[in-house]
Amino acid sequence: MGMSATNGTNAPKGEEFRLVLDARLPAKVVKRLTRVSPLLSTFSLMQTLGIIAAAAALPQIIPHPAVYAACVLVMASQQHALAILAHEAVHYRLYDNRRVNDVIGKLAGWMISVSMLTYRIVHRLHHNHLYQPIDPDLALQAGYPRGKAYLLKRLAKDVAGLTTIKNYAYFYGQPGSNTASAADSKRTRQLIDDTSPGLKHAASRDRIIAALFQLVVLAVAIASGWWFEYLVLWLLPLLTVFQGLLRFRALAEHGAVPDTADVRTATRTTMASWWSRWLVFPHHVNYHLAHHLYPAIPHYRLKEAHRALGSAGCLAKAETCTLWQAWRKFYADPEPKAG
Repeated sequence: MGMSATNGTNAPKGEEFRLVLDARLPAKVVKRLTRVSPLLSTFSLMQTLGIIAAAAALPQIIPHPAVYAACVLVMASQQHALAILAHEAVHYRLYDNRRVNDVIGKLAGWMISVSMLTYRIVHRLHHNHLYQPIDPDLALQAGYPRGKAYLLKRLAKDVAGLTTIKNYAYFYGQPGSNTASAADSKRTRQLIDDTSPGLKHAASRDRIIAALFQLVVLAVAIASGWWFEYLVLWLLPLLTVFQGLLRFRALAEHGAVPDTADVRTATRTTMASWWSRWLVFPHHVNYHLAHHLYPAIPHYRLKEAHRALGSAGCLAKAETCTLWQAWRKFYADPEPKAG
């Protein structure tokens, strides 16, 4: 894959996300698609926070176990949506003002105990080295299909909260490894450390705040008498269902793909139904190939970008399917080894 070391966001050296050179749209189209709209970003943020508020309020009006269970699922979906908004900030696409972008992005990350700035350091390796041995996401997405029993066991462990610490280590700059090579693991660590001094220092401080944020919220909840609601309606989904959603979406985006040598066949665009857009692909993240080809395109323009890429003939080799078709691929039994 031919690469360029710029992402159209004026990111300093050590913070850049690369573009795929052979998938270029006309410059005029790219300029329109990469334009950040503070209004649309704020709408996405308010939409997510509004649903969170409604899910917190409903059990107070109808205190039934079934309502609590439904609201736990809704909360997990919106925690997932906050993760996507923090991801937008990672790419400098939430607001065009860098300071505002990072403040709002950090707040979205803190709400789910994620260090957005550390995620920025780690996530650019995923974009710039997709499916290479130093891709920090390999442990989550590579090697599929591995069989039905394996996947169901992993998802069950996620929802049971047994993988929460390991998953959060990723967001704190300690991604897992899917390779036995000590050299690759060392190279990943070197690249994570090879970032701009300003971002490195800010990320270190951001990790501390993100780690302490939930303790502060818990203390406030206890002092105000809302500790039960906080534990059941926020912390429980955050440590369980949210973890399963992260894995499931990662597999839908990059699991069991046809060819890992080309970003267009190593990244899947999922044509999602209304319920999967709400639960698995909040804020248009299902148009994942368009995002990998053009990281500077904000989430609310990814659908338009997908259409533009199709019209330009950039999706000839691309993996585009429904969620059910994707599920059948990464849920399948592995191919028997020859011989």
